[in-house]
Amino acid sequence: MLQGKTIVLGVCGGIAAYKAATLTSKLTQAGATVRVIMTESAVQFVAPLTFQTLSRHHVFVDTFDEKDASVVSHINLADSADLMLIAPATANIIGKLALGLGDDMLSTTLLAATAPIWVAPAMNVHMYANPAVMHNMQTLLNRGVRFIEPGEGQLACGYVGKGRLAEPEEIVAAIVRHFTAEVPRLEGRRVLVTAGGTVERIDPVRYITNDSSGKMGYAIAAEAVRMGAKVTLVSGPTALSAPEGVELIPVQSALDMREAVLSRLDTHDLIIKAAAVADYRPASIAKQKIKKKSDAMTLELVKNPDILQEIGTLKTHQFVIGFAAETERLDEHAMDKLKRKNCDFVVGNDVSQAGAGFSGDTNVVRIYDSNGLVEALPIQSKNDVARRLLELAADRLHPDEGES
Repeated sequence: MLQGKTIVLGVCGGIAAYKAATLTSKLTQAGATVRVIMTESAVQFVAPLTFQTLSRHHVFVDTFDEKDASVVSHINLADSADLMLIAPATANIIGKLALGLGDDMLSTTLLAATAPIWVAPAMNVHMYANPAVMHNMQTLLNRGVRFIEPGEGQLACGYVGKGRLAEPEEIVAAIVRHFTAEVPRLEGRRVLVTAGGTVERIDPVRYITNDSSGKMGYAIAAEAVRMGAKVTLVSGPTALSAPEGVELIPVQSALDMREAVLSRLDTHDLIIKAAAVADYRPASIAKQKIKKKSDAMTLELVKNPDILQEIGTLKTHQFVIGFAAETERLDEHAMDKLKRKNCDFVVGNDVSQAGAGFSGDTNVVRIYDSNGLVEALPIQSKNDVARRLLELAADRLHPDEGES
């Protein structure tokens, strides 16, 4: 599964370092070439010989212990990597990476890396929740670093809580998914994505809208193209540029979006309704700017059509994904929306949660089908959320439904 891939594994000092030995073995068994870098602290927990035996490669600890005069080791390692993985990652290495510090073999190699960087934290529950650590992780997420969330349970320090290194099998599975996603999985499919908020005019200079930035929908459109699909993006006004390879259909109001979507419904296989469509619009639009005449003004609103519900009613072969942005009782509201609107998936996110708001570059989502929760995705970039969502959808699409 990982044949031909080089994984540079950074092992930091902590009791979870023993799990990195199992991780090295499993990555090697999956066909990867594993090159291990250990920090000085990691050596206090597990001997380098362990990783040398499992990986069948020299283990690097000291920046200045150059074994091959023809290369500079930390540059050579960084250049050779298809993926950089830090497991276990301590609060210290997360801070160094966020600040761009390079004072040992692992941190200098990370600074030279151009391959994707994945971080699997492991630390005490209070250290993990420390505002400085959370800030550093958010900084790295914004730069495109991917995190493999730690598990909850009994920690070596005696506490019970979040901070336990993800199991080696989970880490390997995530890496395999990353590399297999390089192979187009939506080739021959036509995907329609809606994005952004709608604009409901009051008069020529005023309107009603919402906080949607369109970033989630645009990320889905970009990832769908990368996975081989022909993509139509129906977008309300945003400050974003259309991803390369996408057919952009700009719209303004909910009625505009409804027309654009329903007129294209039959020709698409996968419908992803990520737009934040206004529930109501002004009953009438003033032809001229409304002048200020009194201390109060009453604005009459009428209900907009429910585009997602219409799609759910009209769909034939289409796989339909809706979004539920909530501020409370996420599971309950998302499942209710899925059933009422006849969706195949609903992606729920609590927009009041840190890292899951409209305008940010990250999201925290839970994906549901008719049987309940399919997968909960921890905080990660919206591109990573989009990729995983499309992978799950691709697995559900019938092979005979694409174009010939």
